[in-house]
Amino acid sequence: MVTFLSGGTGTPKLLDGAAAAFSPEETTVVANTGDDVEIGGLLVSPDVDTLIFQGGGVLDRQRWWGIRDDTHRTHAALNDIASAADLPDGPQYLSEDRQTEGREIARWRRFSGIAEFMTIGDRDRALHITRTSLLDQGHTLSEATDRLADGFGLTIDLLPMSDDPVASLVHTDEGMMHFQEFWVGREGEPDVENVEFRGSSHAEPAPGVLEALEGVVVIGPSNPVTSIGPMLALPGVASALQETTVVAVSPFLGDDAFSGPAGKLMEAVGAEPNTSGLATAYPFADAFVVDERDSTEFSRPTFRTDITIDNRSDASRIVQTVANAIEQVS
Repeated sequence: MVTFLSGGTGTPKLLDGAAAAFSPEETTVVANTGDDVEIGGLLVSPDVDTLIFQGGGVLDRQRWWGIRDDTHRTHAALNDIASAADLPDGPQYLSEDRQTEGREIARWRRFSGIAEFMTIGDRDRALHITRTSLLDQGHTLSEATDRLADGFGLTIDLLPMSDDPVASLVHTDEGMMHFQEFWVGREGEPDVENVEFRGSSHAEPAPGVLEALEGVVVIGPSNPVTSIGPMLALPGVASALQETTVVAVSPFLGDDAFSGPAGKLMEAVGAEPNTSGLATAYPFADAFVVDERDSTEFSRPTFRTDITIDNRSDASRIVQTVANAIEQVS
């Protein structure tokens, strides 16, 4: 059995090659929910959704989010109405008192739907409507995710990290903002002072998560701070990882992140913004998989290959390197 910790686009790309070493029946994926937002009254779970669309064969692989060939008529109409009515555009983070109203799972991450700052496709939106309806009927996020995963025909086990609200909040020189506002709304431009996983100390791992961490764990090439960090902040997760075999795949080539603001965020939390910083981010890791062009040395076993993922063949090669690392350090 193997469990992948997944967030953003890095680990989903790696999962394209998972079958090269691990059967779907033996594979569990725990997805980050710290990036989740409620926008326009709908709970959007980006990292869960990427995995659902990937497993269902409908993922937009050009962007690695959303549904391939989706339309965006609702999104466009919202912007048209906002413009006609002279309403503000850009991220409209709801006020502090409004953050604690409504469904509990949306706490600290609620945005107005006026002129949405995130582009949500029409078919994509249908999933959010369904998820939110299931939540409003009393189902947990885990239960809703399970139903949606079944509906899209997933063959792996997909678990959200928690059924409780955890919000990745970025403290910047322009004030505090949710990660989605920082990265999507502001294009990652504000200077980052710190990152907070609000609610994590009181949240519980979702049912099945700690059990999944009893087997071998692979941390994919996701952002260590906002994609993996919220999971590590949950009670019991870091200690569980100390007790099992963990192999981490680098999201860096030396000083350069393959995608996203990983370097900027690593520096903000006191870790080196490069491959070397993985030793700080993942002190429990038993081995690292890094790029063959990367000269970084660790005190723990290090396995090298070309970690650029442009297609399934690349992903399969890296997964085979991961499997080799697992065999040698288990």
